[in-house]
Amino acid sequence: MINEGDKAPAIKVTSTDGSSVDLSSPGQPLVLYFYPKDDTSGCTREAQDFTALAGEYQKAGVKIVGVSRDPMKKHEKFISKYGLAVPLASDEDGRISDAFGTWVQKSMYGRKYMGMERATYLIGADGRVVRAWRKVKVPNHARDVLAAARELAPA
Repeated sequence: MINEGDKAPAIKVTSTDGSSVDLSSPGQPLVLYFYPKDDTSGCTREAQDFTALAGEYQKAGVKIVGVSRDPMKKHEKFISKYGLAVPLASDEDGRISDAFGTWVQKSMYGRKYMGMERATYLIGADGRVVRAWRKVKVPNHARDVLAAARELAPA
C-alpha cells in the first residue's frame, strides 16, 4: 500500500491519449485515480466529474489519469460513449493496483470477491505522494482533489 509521503513506484503508465508517464517521476503533478469498472454508474459519474474540471486541472498544471483493470478497447468505448476528456489507463495485469494496494477484498450481499477500491493519489512532480484518498465517495471528490492539486501549482 502506498501512503502519503511515499515515493510512487517506478511504473510506466500508458493511457488512451497515447501519453506515457513514469509514476516515480511524472515531471508535473499527477492525479492517479483508481475506479472499479468502465460504464457503471459511480465510475461514469466520477469520470464525468473529472472531465468537467479537466480545464481547471490543466490550468493548474496537473495531469489526470484514471486506472481500472478494463482493457484499453473498453476504455476507448467508455470515453467515446460519454465524451470524456480524461485519459484512462488499463491495469489488466494488476501491476499498478497491486503496487498501490487498491486491489482489495470486497463484500456484497455476503459474497466476498476481489475488486478495485475507489482511491485517488495526488503525486507531486518529484514522484512523492502528496495526498491519498482511500474508499472514495464520488460526490464532490473531483472538486476536493482539484483544491488539493491547486496547492501544488507554481505561484
